[in-house]
Amino acid sequence: MIKKITQVLVSLVKKYLPNPFILSVMLSFVVFILGIVMAKKSPIEMTTYWGTGFFALLKFTMQMILVLFTGHALANSPIVMKVLKKLTSIPKTRTQAVMFTCAVAYICSYLNWGFGLIAGALIAKEMAIRHHGKGIHFPLLIAAAYSGNIARGPSTAIPLAIATKGHFLEDTIGIIPVSETLYSSWNIIITLALLVAIPLLYKAMMPSKEESMEISLDLLKGNGELSATKEIKCKEYMTPAEKIENSSIVSLLTGLLGLVYLGIFFATNGFKLNLNIVIMIFMVLGIIAHRTPIKYVDAVNEAIKTCGGIALQFPFYAGIMGMMKDSGLAVIMSQFFISISTQQTFPLFTFLSAGFVNIFIPSGGGQWAIQGPIMIPAAKALGADPAKVAMALAWGDSWTNQIQPFWALPILAIAGLDVKDIMGYCAMVLLLAGVIIGGSFVIL
Repeated sequence: MIKKITQVLVSLVKKYLPNPFILSVMLSFVVFILGIVMAKKSPIEMTTYWGTGFFALLKFTMQMILVLFTGHALANSPIVMKVLKKLTSIPKTRTQAVMFTCAVAYICSYLNWGFGLIAGALIAKEMAIRHHGKGIHFPLLIAAAYSGNIARGPSTAIPLAIATKGHFLEDTIGIIPVSETLYSSWNIIITLALLVAIPLLYKAMMPSKEESMEISLDLLKGNGELSATKEIKCKEYMTPAEKIENSSIVSLLTGLLGLVYLGIFFATNGFKLNLNIVIMIFMVLGIIAHRTPIKYVDAVNEAIKTCGGIALQFPFYAGIMGMMKDSGLAVIMSQFFISISTQQTFPLFTFLSAGFVNIFIPSGGGQWAIQGPIMIPAAKALGADPAKVAMALAWGDSWTNQIQPFWALPILAIAGLDVKDIMGYCAMVLLLAGVIIGGSFVIL
């Protein structure tokens, strides 16, 4: 039954889902029209909202590009490749390989979503190399790696925000510690249930060996080993500039500077990962792992080729966010779910509304800024638990990521696949996770 449903979804996605850039443009026009029809805004106003928002994610776009190419460059260093190969030797069968990839990606994403995106892609790619010839369906393997993005852990924006003094809803709900959100018993149950259920789902979706699509080893390896195989001159024939470029001392000193900063940061703030710190960790370790500056430069030059989709599409999603926020569409959608809720059902409808809004605003922080001031006061008025409502928003934000290409771009870039190759499998994860998470907010 699961395989049949999966095959139908995969077939539909391959036929009708356009390229991610085209999808971002289509979503832009959908929101544009909704703003005119539902929010009663003029075409000129909607155009203004779109243009104003278009460049709102430039900082975030650069952060994602840095996460992608620093993580990619680090993974292509000799020492990391050895670690990846050790990990990929643990599973012995193709089914175990897919389930193991799924579990590792989920755990990594739980620790930090940015790290999870890159780690999941890299472990999946190395897994495909290690188990080549066993009939592992490569799109399914990459989808398994991306499924980890649904996890909500210590780097989740919403519970961290309401646990921080001075957050913008403090007058309404006060300070809510993470012990009542991320580490509450009901949230731990959801987290563990997904960790068990999603790998089992991928096991059930495994196509037969005859139906599996393995990818060429040449395509998998690409030119990632360029820096390691590039011919290096003997030192006696190097120019002074070339000696500096190939100096391990320069890399060690640069890496040491970064490590000292990271030590100071963690000593001051505790183990508090954020996007910038993840980038710093990837870059510092990459510089050290490649041993010489020029090898790291070569690795980065190769990795940067994977960043085109992010640079092109993120401004369009920023434009969508601008239209959703400034036109009042996000408020209209949220208020609809409030109007049909009771004290018991409000967390469930908050989860569903967050999942719907996330399709247009695929950013946890941005979504919280728009929906938080609407849903939290409503929760207080209905007598619903604000901590549970906040986590419902957080889970809704991650839930529909499975059918939103925005966050899949980094992992697809590393894998060399198109979004339609994995989205059918991700849609199955969406259905399963919706039942588990939504059901938990009703029962627990």
